[in-house]
Amino acid sequence: MARQKQFAGGLPHRGGQSHNRPRTARRSGDCSGLANRFQAYCPRTGHRRPMLDESRIGQRLPVPSQLSGRPRMPRPSAMKVVVGILFASFLTCAACDNSKDSPHNLKDLASGDQNTVEDEATKPRSTALSHWPQWRGPLATGEAPHGNPPADWNETKNVRWKTPLPCEGHSTPVIWGDRIFLTGTSGHGKELPVPEQPKGAHNNLDPKRKLRFLVVNLDLRDGSILWQKTVRDAQPHQSTHESATWASHSPVTDGQSIYAFFGSSGLYALDYNGTVLWEKDLGDMLVKHGHGEGASPVLFGDTLIVNWDHEDDSFVVALDKSTGKERWRQARNEPTSWASPIIAKVGGKHQAIVSGTSAIRGYDLATGKVVWHCSGLSNNVVATPVYAEGILYAGSSYEIQSMLALSLKGAKGDLAGTDHALWNLRRRSPYVPSPLYYQKHLYFLRHYQAILTRLEGKTGEEPSGPFRLPGILNLYASPVAAAGRIYLTDQQGATLVLSAEETPETLSLNRLDDSFNASAAIVGDSIILRGKKFLYRVAEPE
Repeated sequence: MARQKQFAGGLPHRGGQSHNRPRTARRSGDCSGLANRFQAYCPRTGHRRPMLDESRIGQRLPVPSQLSGRPRMPRPSAMKVVVGILFASFLTCAACDNSKDSPHNLKDLASGDQNTVEDEATKPRSTALSHWPQWRGPLATGEAPHGNPPADWNETKNVRWKTPLPCEGHSTPVIWGDRIFLTGTSGHGKELPVPEQPKGAHNNLDPKRKLRFLVVNLDLRDGSILWQKTVRDAQPHQSTHESATWASHSPVTDGQSIYAFFGSSGLYALDYNGTVLWEKDLGDMLVKHGHGEGASPVLFGDTLIVNWDHEDDSFVVALDKSTGKERWRQARNEPTSWASPIIAKVGGKHQAIVSGTSAIRGYDLATGKVVWHCSGLSNNVVATPVYAEGILYAGSSYEIQSMLALSLKGAKGDLAGTDHALWNLRRRSPYVPSPLYYQKHLYFLRHYQAILTRLEGKTGEEPSGPFRLPGILNLYASPVAAAGRIYLTDQQGATLVLSAEETPETLSLNRLDDSFNASAAIVGDSIILRGKKFLYRVAEPE
């Protein structure tokens, strides 16, 4: 079994003892959470919280550039730890008709494991994989299989265009052909009384004015705004977190229509000319502490799936993409979560998989019936799970830390304590950013800090690391990958590019004049970065 590379000032146990044993995830077959000794009580909120142990911050971990033998890049003098609920990038839009590439169904890859946009009968596999049609990309893993964007850039190098945005939001842009779609809000009008907020609300941004809820379509070629459509104009019924927005749900497209979700402010289907085809009101969410909403919808074939976890009656719902009519609705015994559903092909049938505090569940896509379930995650589940090569990876990091792997082959009923539970790493799990699956390895960040873990997907083995990432701080944007490289963008405008290998090598540290919470999207030679003020296309000159 591979052992962790030892280094001065290594990452100790929470009790202060250094790790000297092999870095391998627990293989007990247990889906349950961490022991209470890894929890701490927060007097401000009254909840048990992760023991982040600030004495550890600033200790030396392997830095990719050091390990590769290259000159070390500057790293922050200290990591600032913010213990609280911060939700942003989950967390973290169309004028011409691209009908020649427009599918009618979503198709599985040949492996039958991942979700990609494609017409099975008529479209080549490469067609679907060339777009970024949904949250976490064409495979829902964070990978752009045919992408090859630059590894280095700044405001004067490899920025093809930079467009001021007419709205605020943390939703990831989705891309089909030469069309970019994104969602956002724009406040206007006089100040209004703030709606009553839920018990325990704190660190929030109150809705003091009416908001225009916008769907925006830009041209990938030159960054021009082709159209923008206001689908709703109203004051939100509830606050959002001070680090978040009222447009954190990413849209999804099938090459013919764009489906924009604003949670309590509605679900909207638009054509590529910006005409609203239908809209759906699912009610008002009662989000824990008023910290805002952010789960994105997922589309497969002619079915849209929406997760609606909140402090009232939670559910997952399937909708007809052509009409917005409900096909099925399944109640969920869940508190508030922000995790987006994914689609997986298991045993020849498709499932909608949704993480949650009580359980991760797989739903039969056709009927909504729960096929299997497994506990083991914390409260405040944010990170979206990832499914690849028959294995589901799901993680959370609030009052407990857990990153677990479940084999779904033949999975039925409760998977806790069965052979389906392959491994569970009970440290350094992600909170806000979702994990990346790339080249048979799983990459994820500790909480939302610049500490990267790289595991072998099937075994959970960790032959090297963890790695303190140089030059970047807190990250809400989820990592993405293409062409053998991993891209990690922090809130302060820096993107670190690493090689995807056992000991990651620092390739570049790139800075732009904006702040970033939305996750990046990669298509072809470009990486699209959504900042607070601007949308960037980073690509080498034509």
